[in-house]
Amino acid sequence: MGVISTSQFKRGIYILFQNEPYMIVDTSFTSPGKGSAFYKTKLKNLYTGRIVDYTYKSGEKVEEVLVETHEAEYSYFDGSNYVFIEPRSFEQYTVPVEIIGDDKVYLKEGLLYRIKFYDEKAVGIGLPKTIAFKIVEAENSVKGDTATNATKTAILDTGMKVLVPLFIKTGEEILVNTETGAYLSRK
Repeated sequence: MGVISTSQFKRGIYILFQNEPYMIVDTSFTSPGKGSAFYKTKLKNLYTGRIVDYTYKSGEKVEEVLVETHEAEYSYFDGSNYVFIEPRSFEQYTVPVEIIGDDKVYLKEGLLYRIKFYDEKAVGIGLPKTIAFKIVEAENSVKGDTATNATKTAILDTGMKVLVPLFIKTGEEILVNTETGAYLSRK
């Protein structure tokens, strides 16, 4: 474990907060006209999943927690855990529903994900930057509707809803940014 400064804070870093491991979910820097600068953070407890807000003074030092990462393919959902398989050793990793949370719409069989472990327990998952999805349902566009950057809602093969341009049709494959959940392009 190393010590890092608040200036090194960014989303996804693991730190020790009140003697427990936390992940930085969000951070913002504020430099008021008067007084010292500070970093507002949202921290997620790796054991309980509870999120807390905490403000650090600029330049403050915190202890970084080392988290082990394994690459594995998503295989299936067993009712309470998502199961991933490491492609070389065929070792299975189970990740509880609470850890995946809303990111379940980005899980596709056969895709590689980065599973993060602390004390040999799954504590997080790293998604690819973009994922290809098939559109299973999209409204039909009306001819002449293409003069503006109008969008419509489409439902993807994982159940996720995303806004797409009017020219996208059911059955097409599109790329989605996993950080924003936004349509990027046709595949």
